[in-house]
Amino acid sequence: MQVLYSGRVQGVGFRYQSRRVASGFEVTGVVRNLPDGRVELIAEGTEEELKAFRESIRECGLGPMIRDEQELWSDPRNEFRGFEIVR
Repeated sequence: MQVLYSGRVQGVGFRYQSRRVASGFEVTGVVRNLPDGRVELIAEGTEEELKAFRESIRECGLGPMIRDEQELWSDPRNEFRGFEIVR
């Protein structure tokens, strides 16, 4: 799952909070700031875990900062170990 978040999502701890939330789920992936002001989250896991993870990001206090989310799904590539912040 790839989610592109827009709104007030950079400079507010979004990536760190996303990583903290990820620790409660069976997901792997990365989260990074994009040059255009959005945040990109790429995560792999079961569809059920990924949907719950995405919902938890909204519910952990980040929801009011998110103006829009673009969600894209593709087959997992099994390229991640853990969940990391990429700079």
